[in-house]
Amino acid sequence: MRPMALWESSESSGSVSLAKIFAGGEFPVAASNGMTLADVAFATCRGGWPQSIGLSRRAALQQAYNYVDALVERDVSRVDGTLRDPVRTRRLLRSYARLQGTQATASALRADLVANADGDNIKEDTIYSYLSALRKLFAIEDSKAWCANLRCKTPIRTTDTRYFVDPSIAAAALELGPDDLMSDLATFGLLFETLAIRDLRVYAEPLFGDVCHYRDKQGRECDAVIKIRGGRYAFVEIKLGGGSLVEEGAQTLNTLETLIDTSKMGRPAFKMVLTAVGEYAYRRPDGVIVCPISALRP
Repeated sequence: MRPMALWESSESSGSVSLAKIFAGGEFPVAASNGMTLADVAFATCRGGWPQSIGLSRRAALQQAYNYVDALVERDVSRVDGTLRDPVRTRRLLRSYARLQGTQATASALRADLVANADGDNIKEDTIYSYLSALRKLFAIEDSKAWCANLRCKTPIRTTDTRYFVDPSIAAAALELGPDDLMSDLATFGLLFETLAIRDLRVYAEPLFGDVCHYRDKQGRECDAVIKIRGGRYAFVEIKLGGGSLVEEGAQTLNTLETLIDTSKMGRPAFKMVLTAVGEYAYRRPDGVIVCPISALRP
């Protein structure tokens, strides 16, 4: 069961089409669906599970906990007939949630588990086995590194970025609700990134597109690089919102564009700062699109 994006759950106005901005042309000011930060916090913890849409707030939030419970108690062992410890599975999900949005290795996951599991000395081979089962269950879907032609000889990091298929899995694994996210914006930002990656993947699919990430050994990075059939690509930075964060994201995108060898790859189709909130989507004077996630669609 694939989780739905905000456009599919009727929570996005759909006034900004990913396909249309890839096609080029003018970008008019477009209205969002007006979601508040609290609305986005709720959508993050509820997730895009079809059965949760239309339920009461409490019942909708419970769906993610039910999903994680089933994953831990039954599915992770049934998927390939290998008996796995439910306690260890739950600890691994919590560790994965803490490290989502990073290029954490199996050794980093192991270190986090050992530090937070009363000295449980889990082996890396065991972690790989559990992660393989979670991938087969479509609970996690990591983002591959984007291979770019650069003007400079900066080494590119090739480790995958860790993501759940839906942010509600991370929220449930960490036992966080919307109010917790509103009082901890740093954690909210990490989980919102997972929600944004989920929606971008859904919207890129009709374009035969993939969503990757970029990070080099100088620490320069981009949250999402959307590649579509025909070789076109676009850069997306993901931010909760606010003037300073939008400016930071735009600077990151503009800097990254200067690194690309456009004689071989062409210019990016667009550069976007994708935000959690905002009344309108618009294009800045430097060409960067600022778009609330509640305005986006395929």
